[in-house]
Amino acid sequence: MFATATTVLQYGFDSIAYGSLFALIALSLSLLFGVMGLMNFAYGELIMAGAFTMFYTRTWGVIPMIAVTFAIVVVLAVLMERLAFRPVRRGSPVTLLITSFAVSYGLQQLAFMTVGKSTQQGVTPYPWTTRQHDVLGVLVSNLEIITAVTTVLLLIAMTLMLKRTSLGVQLRASTEDFGMAQLVGVKANRVIAFAFAITGFLAAAVTVLYVLRSGAIAPTMGQGPLLIAFVGGVIGGLGSLSGAAFGGFVLGFLINLLQAALPTSLNGYTLVFAFLAVIAILVWQPDGMVVTGRRIRARWRRRREAASAEPVATGELA
Repeated sequence: MFATATTVLQYGFDSIAYGSLFALIALSLSLLFGVMGLMNFAYGELIMAGAFTMFYTRTWGVIPMIAVTFAIVVVLAVLMERLAFRPVRRGSPVTLLITSFAVSYGLQQLAFMTVGKSTQQGVTPYPWTTRQHDVLGVLVSNLEIITAVTTVLLLIAMTLMLKRTSLGVQLRASTEDFGMAQLVGVKANRVIAFAFAITGFLAAAVTVLYVLRSGAIAPTMGQGPLLIAFVGGVIGGLGSLSGAAFGGFVLGFLINLLQAALPTSLNGYTLVFAFLAVIAILVWQPDGMVVTGRRIRARWRRRREAASAEPVATGELA
């Protein structure tokens, strides 16, 4: 049986809202990777810390809960940089990678020993988040609308900040060539601390949207989204902020679409099919889709310029 147009639109919009979360995570990973060559696998624990903050402040009301969650996650991200990553900043990439795994594992175990002792914890979705609207036959929940709008606003804000502010220019310069940026006066400690603060802010946004969507929380809850966003960032190109965000969005979109489209007997193997698709993309475009796209556009532009210059050269010879 073929899916109707309405069903396809339903799956598509649900997947857009789902993929948006991974776009934000991949953007954060790419920012730190560009600035200091760090693949921060402890990012998932920022999501976990935010989720438990939501759990313990859920009776305070929506606005106080969200405000405290943002504050806790941003402070934790900055402390993570100051206490764990700054001392080993000049170490090798392997040292940074091992440090990120150590921080991740340590925070997980700390959560298991303290806030994660209970067998079942969660934040009950608010009734207004699950309320749905019928748009041309497609059911759209308030939370899906909020997720899509929030992602777009955060990406626009990030773009404006990177292009229009002095600190944003320093961040962009650092992602392109951190050593040269330091030589021309960029203060490493300030830029890196600010990069961690940005990733903490984005992690808090992801946490709120993710927890309100799923409800359940656990000490290891950040690892699944982190893995998907990391792989998505790789296929988009971790060297590019826009590429990583696009890759994270594409993979999240694909996973949600597969979950809806696969038969029930195969639904448990969604990630297998998704990662097979990722392998195919990497075999075809090992440098990432966005980086490869830029090369293709640059090559096409050079050919067009050469073609437009050819008649001039012919006329000169005549």
